[in-house]
Amino acid sequence: MPVRDEVTVFEAAYARRLPVMLKGPTGAGKTRFLRYMAWRLGRPLVTVACHDDLTASDLLGRYLITGGETVWIDGPLTHAVRIGAICYLDEIVEARKDTTVVIHPLTDDRRRLRLEKTGELLVAPPEFMLVISYNPGYQSLTKNLKPSTRQRFVAIDFDFPPPDLEVEIVAHESGVDRETARRLVQLGGLIRNLRDAGLDEPASTRLLVYAGLLIHSGIAPRRACELAIAAPISDDPAVREAVLDLVATVFPE
Repeated sequence: MPVRDEVTVFEAAYARRLPVMLKGPTGAGKTRFLRYMAWRLGRPLVTVACHDDLTASDLLGRYLITGGETVWIDGPLTHAVRIGAICYLDEIVEARKDTTVVIHPLTDDRRRLRLEKTGELLVAPPEFMLVISYNPGYQSLTKNLKPSTRQRFVAIDFDFPPPDLEVEIVAHESGVDRETARRLVQLGGLIRNLRDAGLDEPASTRLLVYAGLLIHSGIAPRRACELAIAAPISDDPAVREAVLDLVATVFPE
């Protein structure tokens, strides 16, 4: 269950037609939280996975030849505006900067989207909401969020849940018993302390759940942790060996 304050802030932003930015590490629950909020608010959710090749036309739409005729096909952002959906741009920093500028008119009091190719000017209905997410830990000189974009959003920070809550999440999502979930969360905490030792990305709650699912399916705990945690988070042999040492500590049998 999302933290009450996050829900309150998101609902307030939605009521005031404010765009929202979800910040936090991979696997901390940003997308899951947004799916919950879309359900809670009763709005459809349109998700766009951002990447280097994402163009403005991919978001807005383009003319295509269909049945011998040239017709306009809405992109996901345009479609979301038309139907009053929540539009979610996942990992916005992965998109090209010349692409993300098209969202700017939707993030201020204009709440408008101009389709240059059709000459159409769409005014977003009150139900429309724009949400972006990114992982601050991945920011670099070449991939970051421009201040002109960042300062258009209300920010909600995400981090991994406190241990007691994370145990409940892992047990509920994976089906393992509480003691196994407690050990997985303990392992996750130990691995997160390896950041200073060269680990770029810590073990997320998602990976702990994946390990739990394998364990619940009959895979031995140490093998499950190797497959679902150690292997995905690093290809560095030294880092992986350090993680496996921690696995052996938490699951000695």
